[in-house]
Amino acid sequence: MSSALSNLRVAIVHYWLVAQRGGERVIDALAETFPQADIYTLVLDRASLSSSLQSRKIIPSFLQRIPGSIRHYQKLLPLFPLALEQFRLDDYDLVISSESGPAKGVLTSQHTCHICYCHSPMRYLWDMYHPYREQNGMGALSRAIFSLSAHYVRMWDLAAADRVDYFIANSRNVAARIRKHYRREAAVIHPPVNVASAYVSEKVEDYYLVVSQLVSYKRVDLAIAACNRLGRKLRIIGSGDEYSRLRRLAGPGVEFLGSLPDKALGEHYAHCRALLFPGEEDFGIVPVEAQAYGRPVIAYGRGGALETVKGFFAENPAAPEKSTGIFFAQQTVESLVNAIRLFEGIESGFSPAFIRDQVQRFDASRFKAEMNNFIEAKWWEFNHLN
Repeated sequence: MSSALSNLRVAIVHYWLVAQRGGERVIDALAETFPQADIYTLVLDRASLSSSLQSRKIIPSFLQRIPGSIRHYQKLLPLFPLALEQFRLDDYDLVISSESGPAKGVLTSQHTCHICYCHSPMRYLWDMYHPYREQNGMGALSRAIFSLSAHYVRMWDLAAADRVDYFIANSRNVAARIRKHYRREAAVIHPPVNVASAYVSEKVEDYYLVVSQLVSYKRVDLAIAACNRLGRKLRIIGSGDEYSRLRRLAGPGVEFLGSLPDKALGEHYAHCRALLFPGEEDFGIVPVEAQAYGRPVIAYGRGGALETVKGFFAENPAAPEKSTGIFFAQQTVESLVNAIRLFEGIESGFSPAFIRDQVQRFDASRFKAEMNNFIEAKWWEFNHLN
């Protein structure tokens, strides 16, 4: 970090700190870049924090005091705007909001530069509003309450976007969504991935792998159905509300392993035949992690996977030795089955060394350097415009 930034009073605002996922890894990297920063969040589960954040000053909102808020924070959606607007950020020179919830809605003074790193506009308010409303197990009353709340928060979210001085998107896909929903341009800086600690194993075992939250839009059901049909072994790492339903769908070759620590997760990445990635993600760190271990990815050909996987569509095969995976065009069992069959016919042609080499550009050191350069340039610009 340059001396100009090291002297700034900095606040980092993250939507919620209740698990260690991709967004939280961004916070880890930002906290390392700005060791002087205070961190604000809607709700906080200290047990979920990485070791690097354990000693940091972290200020949760008043939602923290509501019984059950850590577990059921999403049900507090109508209170998010009020909670964020209570944070006193007047004395900070720089505010960095980390957004896929409503973190950008904080209030700042005219002398504070506010930069938003956007993982995604809130999907359940915008692109995925109707699927979320219809597929989330809501009864008629819950659906009506959610619809009313979503309408109110959507209007607030649009107004909150105007409070941001500069946007950064985690992918070109998200930059396009920011342009669509907020009518704002965003620079693209891909999130950090721990590529350096991965390795290429000489031993590949007979199973496919899914690493995912078990929630409906991740479409883990497609991977289960495809492997059931083909009689293939599948290991699923992750937890979530869909666990019971997915367990009922699973055939004898499907194994649920729950959430695993990083070292154990890496072992499963390193030895799988390929990662199955049937959902549409804004960026998707999981395919990058799998490729860091030299393993190919069979992914739905939409969203962030098109930016992280150097692949070809199953309908138009190409040379596997210069590819890192295969895309399937329709989010259906049949389309995924066809992609798996194609993969198995050319599996030996994929090069683990080539695959690993292609994701070096996502390493955490690159993220920190790009963020530092962007923030320094925009800090200078902000102060010369004001």
